[in-house]
Amino acid sequence: MGRHSLPDEHAGDGSGDGSPPRRRRTVAIATMLVLAVAAGTAVAAQGGLLSFSKSCEDSAIRLSMMASPDIAPAVRAVADKAREDEVRSDGRCLDVTVVARDSYKVADALSGDGRTPDFQVWLPDSDLWLDRAKGSGDGVPITPGDSIASSPVTLAMVPSAAKSLGWPKKKYTWAELTAAAMEPDKVRLGSADPARSATGLLALAGIGASSEKQGGDSDTRVAATAKLLAQRMSDGDTQVLKTLAQSDSDNEKDDPERNQAVLLSEQAAFAHNAESTGGGKLDLFYPKDGTPLLNYPYTLIDETRMSTAEGRAALRFMTLLNEPGAQATLEKHGFRDIDGTAGESVVASAGGRKPQPYATAAAAPTAEALQQTLGMWTITVQSARLTTVVDASGSMATLVPGRNQSRMDVTKASLIQALDQFTPNDEIGLWEFATTLDGEKDYRRLMPTSRLGDPAKGGGTHREKLTAAFAALKPVPGGATGLYDTMLAAYKDAQATYVKGKFNAVVILTDGSNQDSRSISRSALIAELKRIADPERPVPLLAIAVGPEADREEVNEIAKVTGGGGYQVIDPAEIQTVILQAIMTAGQSGHGTQE
Repeated sequence: MGRHSLPDEHAGDGSGDGSPPRRRRTVAIATMLVLAVAAGTAVAAQGGLLSFSKSCEDSAIRLSMMASPDIAPAVRAVADKAREDEVRSDGRCLDVTVVARDSYKVADALSGDGRTPDFQVWLPDSDLWLDRAKGSGDGVPITPGDSIASSPVTLAMVPSAAKSLGWPKKKYTWAELTAAAMEPDKVRLGSADPARSATGLLALAGIGASSEKQGGDSDTRVAATAKLLAQRMSDGDTQVLKTLAQSDSDNEKDDPERNQAVLLSEQAAFAHNAESTGGGKLDLFYPKDGTPLLNYPYTLIDETRMSTAEGRAALRFMTLLNEPGAQATLEKHGFRDIDGTAGESVVASAGGRKPQPYATAAAAPTAEALQQTLGMWTITVQSARLTTVVDASGSMATLVPGRNQSRMDVTKASLIQALDQFTPNDEIGLWEFATTLDGEKDYRRLMPTSRLGDPAKGGGTHREKLTAAFAALKPVPGGATGLYDTMLAAYKDAQATYVKGKFNAVVILTDGSNQDSRSISRSALIAELKRIADPERPVPLLAIAVGPEADREEVNEIAKVTGGGGYQVIDPAEIQTVILQAIMTAGQSGHGTQE
């Protein structure tokens, strides 16, 4: 799965008061709307057609709209009422057909599948899909208009789980809430795939912004959260609701496959609760640092293909959706108005309750923040293919200051801990290196780079065999650091076994500089890596210098020509943290994946 560009229109209005920014209509659609409404009203008034009551089946203007599945029923109800009331545009009745379709599917189709759309209007659940629909600029032209509704992103829990976290009295930030929910044996938390769900992506961006305010190594905390969420990930918002425990019964506690909490929009919780009884209803946490909003932008598709009548009719339907009657219909379906204001009945029916701060909306994430979040998710969660190369030279037997353990022992423990952060779909292999380790070679492959969830020979999974291989690593007495030849060999092997669509990388850990006098020189290594590096098959080297004797500047100089970088840890226990940081940094820089 590749990364996608995200919109430039996410910045707030700069008020800084915590209120949600209103979405600005584009100049083009605003101008067209003024002209259309003025002209249509004048024509209708002059011709006496506003009160036209005979059947308009033959002359109706027919439009097709693709709408996000959550809002489609409400919009369809408005369209049906408009048809029943013979609402008109330029004297002709509106006949709007509303089809429910996932926003990501429409965005991908518009970005360049080559087909002419069979619809004129699109209503995604968030404007973050609009730039994805634009693709590289050769997709179907779109013209975004105003939002017609909104719904905050929340954390929904079954009652017993909510009670365990102090609902409704206890308030949390996004970072505190997810950390509390993900404590061992606390709450099983699920999410829709942020690459396919605006709810999932906005929530993850909110967690990232909240974690950054906490200080410390926030990037790594967010990456670790994403890893854990991925283990209970659903394809979309509809699917994630199906993962919830059915009630507060013993089944909920005994079935580890069922989630007790999910990242969810308020409207989705409203719809769920409307169909549930008793313990099946959800309680909502609204983080005190603000909830991002789904904002449902009304979007015209390829205006140049529309007739004047179709264009005016499409804009007439947009104004209709913002009129009091239509807004009342949207509220009955659990939506808030466009600025995030909601009546008490909507919040209460969705599972909100005072003193939860359900009126606190967060400023929309910036395009850069969303892009980084999606890049982090894609790279660290869904598509890792890593060859791990570990220094086995004699110096790895050196004791770590303050610990009664060698560098190798602490390194092994950190690698095993890091392994827990990867999903069954991630592919990881293991090499070790020291001078003349395998005949004349300084390196040896111990485990192939395979899916962690794949069955292994002799029973068990690749993850279990790899864990055992990490645990069995030992320093080679008298072995020196054969770094340069190993780097080149591991890089060539990763290139040769490259898997398209995954994050391919070599993670190499060393506690010293190259000590093999017979190996390739540093300058020759850098020149060769530059020569063979292929932007169509990127494989960044992520080099981690372990201990005070390791030379970070040296490994960084080598690694950066591949799109990777060098990192340093004094305490090998920090290795798992740095691996996640290195992967995320490379992913956000655009290295390591190629569609």
